[in-house]
Amino acid sequence: MPGLEIDLLKNYPKAKRDLTARLENKSDEVRRIARQFGRDFFDGNRDYGYGGFQYQPRFWQPVVPDLISHFGLNQQTRLLDVGCAKGFMLYDLQLAVPEIQLQGIDISSYAIEHAKEEVRHLIRQGCATNLPFEDESFDVVISINTVHNLDIDDCARALTEIERVSRGKSFITVDAYRNDEEKKKMEAWNLTAKTMMHVEEWKSFFKLHGYTGDYFWFIP
Repeated sequence: MPGLEIDLLKNYPKAKRDLTARLENKSDEVRRIARQFGRDFFDGNRDYGYGGFQYQPRFWQPVVPDLISHFGLNQQTRLLDVGCAKGFMLYDLQLAVPEIQLQGIDISSYAIEHAKEEVRHLIRQGCATNLPFEDESFDVVISINTVHNLDIDDCARALTEIERVSRGKSFITVDAYRNDEEKKKMEAWNLTAKTMMHVEEWKSFFKLHGYTGDYFWFIP
């Protein structure tokens, strides 16, 4: 059975999202470029993604205490961030818990090349569907807004991989909706996700594929 539905990102600053502009500017070509997760997605025109993805302590530093408390993180903890991008969360975890044993993985060579210098050596290139680690390698596995970027079959593989490499503790967030209004907002905002489901569908999906970790939703 899946674990807890818990918002461990409740203290992450909420951005005001211009859904109308995103919907108007979105096209198959824009999606194609965004899904390459290269310079255009991270540091190019905002139509393709972030419009500049730079480290800001105000984002992850308020979240880290909740992660520490929830998972009991300490210097002996081995933690993996799947889809870590430029490693900003890893960096703030390292500041808060010196000597914690961290590892990141991301599909984007661009993100890794431009990762926070202090944690770049901790990040490997790879995909969530085939994590290059032994079974039960990590005490905690975290994946924020990454799994939904895969098609539904690969989502299942990613969940299986997260389950395989963790020792029983994990947390993921995925694009989801609870009603028709939220579904419309999600469809307007979504740029890279290939799998979006109602929260109850996600819960059934987790159960079907043996995901036992904690989870929450990204809803614009």
